[in-house]
Amino acid sequence: MDRFKQIETFVQVAEAGSLAAAALKEGVSPVILGRRIDALEKRLGIKLMYRSTRRLALSEEGGAFLERCKQLLGDWEMAENEISAGRHAVSGHLIVSAPAAFGRKHVAPHAPAFLRLHPEVQISFNLTDRVVDLVREGYDMGIRIGGSVDPNFVAVKLAQNRRVVCGTPAYFARYGRPKTLEDLARHNCLAFNLQGGQQRGWYFKRQGKLVTIRVTGSLDCNDGELLHRWSLEGIGLGWRSTWEIQRELLSGELETVLDEYALPDYDILAVYPQQRFQPARVRLFIEQLRQIYARPNYWLENT
Repeated sequence: MDRFKQIETFVQVAEAGSLAAAALKEGVSPVILGRRIDALEKRLGIKLMYRSTRRLALSEEGGAFLERCKQLLGDWEMAENEISAGRHAVSGHLIVSAPAAFGRKHVAPHAPAFLRLHPEVQISFNLTDRVVDLVREGYDMGIRIGGSVDPNFVAVKLAQNRRVVCGTPAYFARYGRPKTLEDLARHNCLAFNLQGGQQRGWYFKRQGKLVTIRVTGSLDCNDGELLHRWSLEGIGLGWRSTWEIQRELLSGELETVLDEYALPDYDILAVYPQQRFQPARVRLFIEQLRQIYARPNYWLENT
């Protein structure tokens, strides 16, 4: 039985003056309250009160214990009120991790507007394509694009996104279009190198299953913007997110292939460790990003 509940019941019964009165207030039977006090007395090895359903009398030890319990419950209530107020107060240091290119274009630029609304907040960014350990490295939250999320973390979808294979019309005119995933082996594929995390290959969905295709090319790096630029120059095929190439797709500078195999749920997520009390600065910054990304034409105007 919960120790805190036993103490809370002891104080309620003592202040109400009887088991019946305390039980009526809580909406349970007097028997339940009696069992809680029995368990408390058994655990302490002391008789705290002499009681019946209609009246009670505290023992000498019970009277002294009552004062300590009332102080304990008061301190507990004050602690809860303080932490709850802190949850709603927008202040403190917000430490955010985000992918390098995405963070530069779509996360950090929105920080000044957030700080104008909440001047008591300080924000630090670490923009890296490395997947950081949020807890071990001391981050409040991270921005992730696709991939699996640790079950110990909460993931909030900020915007819809897909991961597609793309190239220029000139590249396709010269080298042809891949028709199957296996055709990628005959193309110059521009991928993140070992430090960037694509050493296992590019991921696709085929017949409802996740498949990995190993790719090779004449160039690789750990910077997404550079890979994007090389794709636009017609050097090879890129495996890019729709958030970063929407403008080029509309203009015809880039075209997608193998769309039937594209990952459909490679969304932009805000991720933070599961915790009972989520600081207001985290909750409100996530909500601000979600609202910004939902604006009509946002991705066309900001890529």
